[in-house]
Amino acid sequence: MKRFLLGVATLAGLFLASSQAWSADKLLNASYDVGRELFAQINKAFVAEHPGVTVDQSHAGTSAQARAIAEGLGADVVTFNQVLDIDFLVSKGLISADWQKDFPDNASPFYSLPSFLVRAGNPKNIKDWNDLVRDDVQVIFPNPKTSGNARYTYLAATAYAKEAFKGDDAKVKEFVTKLFNNVPIFDSGGRAATTTFVQREIGDVLITFESETRGVRREYGDDKFEQVTPSVSLLAEFPVAIVDTVADEHGTRDLAKTYLDFLYTPQGQDIAARNGLRARDAAVATKYKAEFPDVRLLTVEDVFGGWAKIQAEHFAAGGLLDQTYGSR
Repeated sequence: MKRFLLGVATLAGLFLASSQAWSADKLLNASYDVGRELFAQINKAFVAEHPGVTVDQSHAGTSAQARAIAEGLGADVVTFNQVLDIDFLVSKGLISADWQKDFPDNASPFYSLPSFLVRAGNPKNIKDWNDLVRDDVQVIFPNPKTSGNARYTYLAATAYAKEAFKGDDAKVKEFVTKLFNNVPIFDSGGRAATTTFVQREIGDVLITFESETRGVRREYGDDKFEQVTPSVSLLAEFPVAIVDTVADEHGTRDLAKTYLDFLYTPQGQDIAARNGLRARDAAVATKYKAEFPDVRLLTVEDVFGGWAKIQAEHFAAGGLLDQTYGSR
């Protein structure tokens, strides 16, 4: 329950933080929907090393977050789960075009992948993506229109189908449409989808980031839920950036950079790994290797030709996502 109550408290804190005067020792981090527990721990550790500093949080689907920042949300930094949502802020003149050069690993301090969470005993015997299009399976994941988490699910399913059907576009579209038709409820963000599956007990399988599936299992126990790692999934990067216009206005640029640099430190990487994210730091990755199942990870560049092409073909108005989503 605490995972979900924390979301309410975070939202309330956001409105309070947005109404207060800003100073050079206070940051607002606009982040993805299921990152609440991670950044509660990150912020505690960061503030312990920087007394007098305050870090406030905002959590929602990253596409919704990006629009909120474009409309005036005063976030000094973003810690998102999708490159396109930062590129949207670049197009609005809020973030520099070369933002991926500001931090290592293309400004992605850790990574994850779409994974499955099923109920104890796996009663529907769900093992891979092809099981999700069966008539007897209900699938839960959020709305790709508002959630970067869900966009990765859409892309991972599409990548699987491209391999399974050897690039036959008609069969790929049919497969993804069947998957979408098996979703009874499209929540706005990843945490709401988790609530639907875990607390409302709707659906047979939840698709979300591996870090979220691990968090649910840790909180509720293996006697309630099991994680299923598919045979293949999609590398999900978690890009970060300074919101240049806001940081300059608030006088927080140096603090913002120090904060995002902290995510790459051994301490920051260890916190990420403990929260189910795959670390970039080699020593930390080795330390937690046994906790992360092996999985073949595809990339958006190899499968789709990069984010710009994905935006044009899949996520633009009238694109393949609209065609799939509209077919429900």
